[in-house]
Amino acid sequence: MLGGSTARRIALAGRLGAARRSARNANPITHMASFSLGRRRVLPGFAPTLGFTLFYLSLIVLVPLAAVFIKSSGNGWDAFWAAATAPRVMASYQLSFGASLIAAFINLFFGLILAWCIVRYEFPGKKLVDALIDLPFALPTAVAGIALTALYAPNGWVGALFAKYDIKIAFTPTGILLALIFIGLPFIVRTVQPVLEDMETELEEAAASLGARRWTTFRYVVLPTLLPALLTGFALAFARAVGEYGSVIFIAGNIPMVSEITPLMIIAKLEQYDYVGATAIAAVMLIVSFVLLLAINGLQAWSARRGVRK
Repeated sequence: MLGGSTARRIALAGRLGAARRSARNANPITHMASFSLGRRRVLPGFAPTLGFTLFYLSLIVLVPLAAVFIKSSGNGWDAFWAAATAPRVMASYQLSFGASLIAAFINLFFGLILAWCIVRYEFPGKKLVDALIDLPFALPTAVAGIALTALYAPNGWVGALFAKYDIKIAFTPTGILLALIFIGLPFIVRTVQPVLEDMETELEEAAASLGARRWTTFRYVVLPTLLPALLTGFALAFARAVGEYGSVIFIAGNIPMVSEITPLMIIAKLEQYDYVGATAIAAVMLIVSFVLLLAINGLQAWSARRGVRK
């Protein structure tokens, strides 16, 4: 049996609940507005929050980026254009963007295979392989560059094998490509891996039961689901490779017109106290990075819309 006070409290709670339900049914718009206003009181107001957000964004991001463009245009458009399109600088653009694009495509293929093996198969040392994928994230880029140079130099373990056939890896664009592959692989794997883990294998089994071949199943069932993640990982790997410096500088050789990357040209301009030239090159890199960021955001939005439609 319930006590008198307890029974009265239960009865009062029931009447209050009934009153709230009646008010909600009578005027749902007013109820939602009062609920929204009540919930809004829990956090700081919109105006202070927006003001702090814009102040922080301006101080950390917008002001430094604006300073790059202002400094690069200090001597006029002709000086900016001359610094940004010098022959050595153009050769560095070609190497940086070309090698980054090739490395991203290579990682797109092998990253998918690696993520597929980790998710779909069990084998000895699987957890070790899974942990090693994140090594480029944790390893300082300078350490990675020194290790790759020691490995692929003409007197290194791998480089000595190719040196017998007059094939040089380190201090050439090929060495730069290997370094960019090394630092970009985790982006593909870590972007595709969660999608593979969430993918239902029943769809593949249903396609196989209907007589579809493995390639047909992959092309029409698996690939459409993985495509947004693959594109996003590709864009992330490409963007990281374009601005990479530490792991590339040691293995590049820094030969003018041959193996000079764009970040190295910026450092060289700064060492010569040519701040206008350095900021001009940095502005070009900034514009490219911004375009890539827009592309990544567009891919993510497309992935989200695609998932909602499904």
